[in-house]
Amino acid sequence: MDKAATQSGSRISVQDLRAFCLEAMRRSGLNEADAGLTADVLVTTDMMGTFTHGTRQLRGLLKNVRSGRINPRAREEIVGDGLAWVMVEAHDAMPPAVSCRSMELAIQKAKVCGLGYVGVKGSSHFGAAGYYANLAAKQDLIGLSMCNVDICMTVPGARAKVLGTNPIAYAVPAGDERPVCLDIATSTVAATKVFAASARGESIPDNWLVDDEGIPTTDPRLYPEQGALLPMAGHKGYGLAVLVEILSGVLTGAAIASQIQSWVLDVPDRTNQGHAFLAIDIAQMMPLVDFKARMDGLIREIKSAPKTSDAERIYLPGEMEWERHDAAVTEDILLPSDVVANLRGLAEDVGMDASSLFPAEG
Repeated sequence: MDKAATQSGSRISVQDLRAFCLEAMRRSGLNEADAGLTADVLVTTDMMGTFTHGTRQLRGLLKNVRSGRINPRAREEIVGDGLAWVMVEAHDAMPPAVSCRSMELAIQKAKVCGLGYVGVKGSSHFGAAGYYANLAAKQDLIGLSMCNVDICMTVPGARAKVLGTNPIAYAVPAGDERPVCLDIATSTVAATKVFAASARGESIPDNWLVDDEGIPTTDPRLYPEQGALLPMAGHKGYGLAVLVEILSGVLTGAAIASQIQSWVLDVPDRTNQGHAFLAIDIAQMMPLVDFKARMDGLIREIKSAPKTSDAERIYLPGEMEWERHDAAVTEDILLPSDVVANLRGLAEDVGMDASSLFPAEG
């Protein structure tokens, strides 16, 4: 494997990256089960090329472990249980692990009732919402996942921060084609993309942020202390953000909007974010083979649509990410330089020697 640092980052195998994450979590006091699930979430996200939500998130999560905002010995608790739904108190346990188990609960409920909903309160940053939606698609169910976030986004007519970026994702299985999946923030971009641009010393497009006066800005450096993200597509992104707030915050009993504490900032209070996971058992509504054939037909019709002169192909949601995932299996992962720097910092935080995996750039 070529581990030599390049101008754009370092190349590392999936196995080595996962082993690094596991060791960092072990040294931070996490049990094997939670560490394994969390590593799978973060490494798979890097494999799909979504580096803002992959392993670069682990340093912040483990910082919260050290500060006591995440409890590495905690385990979530079922506090409400119905025929097609479950309510979970996370007790500040490791959020990706809680989220994996919560989506599995939604899948179990759906296999009994056709539909399953699991709401989570008392949690924190769970990474990429799409990972959990895909857990359902892998079992031939339709999956949806979402999370409310501390306020960092303005809304039409407001100058200040009102809602979080409130991500939402879905994943749908197909037959011969790859699953269709979409994972989006309800802001124009996720806040982590602003942080990444700031870390690289880059400017940003003028439709990502506004300053304290509500004026668009291309400077990411003052965020999140000043300014606010813009909702995607104006009132449409705003409307979706409200839906996510309702399903993952209002309905679960988690903190709502301004009550949520940022997982990034150095504050003592628990984050108390809410998550929502939904699963639909296709086979209870129509033969699975028929559904998959219909999905393949839809996908192929979309991909065969007339293309513009500058387009080589038409992609379905998630198709680019699946191709990157497949390439990472055989060609390793080329981590961007800001992710490499973050992982080096994580190694220092927990007393690991990561020089062989992430050599210093000369």
